[in-house]
Amino acid sequence: MSGDVLTERERRVLEAVIRTYVETAEPAGSRVVAKKYALGVSPATVRNTMADLEEKGFLYHPHASAGRVPTDRAYRYYVDSIMRPVRLTAAEQRRLRREIGDEEAAGAPLEWLIRRATQALGLLTGELGVAIAPRLDETVLEKLELVSVASDKVLLVLTLGSGRIRTVYVDLPSSVPPETLVSVTMVLNERLAGLTLAQVRQTLPERLRDSAALDDASATELLNVFLQAAEDVFDKTGADALHLGNASVLANQPEFSSGSSLKGLIELTERRELLASVLGDRVGTPSVHITIGGENADPMLTPFTLVTSPYRSGSLSGVIGVIGPTRMSYEKVAAIVRYTSLLLSELMGGEVDAPDHTVVA
Repeated sequence: MSGDVLTERERRVLEAVIRTYVETAEPAGSRVVAKKYALGVSPATVRNTMADLEEKGFLYHPHASAGRVPTDRAYRYYVDSIMRPVRLTAAEQRRLRREIGDEEAAGAPLEWLIRRATQALGLLTGELGVAIAPRLDETVLEKLELVSVASDKVLLVLTLGSGRIRTVYVDLPSSVPPETLVSVTMVLNERLAGLTLAQVRQTLPERLRDSAALDDASATELLNVFLQAAEDVFDKTGADALHLGNASVLANQPEFSSGSSLKGLIELTERRELLASVLGDRVGTPSVHITIGGENADPMLTPFTLVTSPYRSGSLSGVIGVIGPTRMSYEKVAAIVRYTSLLLSELMGGEVDAPDHTVVA
């Protein structure tokens, strides 16, 4: 805990053990730590200090190993009291922009932008990228368009007040003539444009009540499709609120070499509602938010660290970050997550705060 009091020697040894374990994924021995970090004391003194740290709950001694491994408590102390903020280099920033595809982002659908940012974040950190799409309830619908993509499917293109585009595929019971798409598009724009998505969902039946007045059976049928699917078509979080990166990157880490740990990782990625809820609870948090191991409320998350940062543009706000083992390069990961959230805000057309290094437990 940040309130724990360690001597200067204990702090230095703890930092050395954590850095060694993060780099090697092997328990840190006193001789290796003393030699690598030039602590100015003998391996015996380092060994005694490590024993003191073990008694205080910062290290533990794996079975049949001469070295020690940091506990969740050690990582928390490191994040709160030892970790020094870092900034991404210009080359790292350029790479992240390139991976997200910032030149393609202008006018791109919001879901596309979040998905690319999530994948890029996982690629640069080596962890599992995660993100929650913004809640769209209070976003104003500026206009909509219906585009035929198949005989039984249309693409609904929503232009929202933030200037972003959202697309939704709508299944049709039968083929709809092009002129019907035009007339229905006009009706929907006349009656829905200028409303928030929450208002659209709540008042859609009333606003389309006289749809039969179109005197067009296919148009009436299409409007009924929108009536029946209003909750899905005009939902508050987007077609897929949760975005996950490539789990195979995380599966390559030593923590997931065993069948049981890998199974736990796979099961976690399948608990989409859990992950969406956890990320949703972080939407209002400032800057970088880190929870480590047992600090996570759900037992499925106790083997992991979750590092997130909010992004926003006008009334739209969400969260992006990574999930990884507690053995993590916290400084670097926090810096990459923070920069990604700022970049995502920028690409969404929002005002971007100056980068900071605030870390919240």
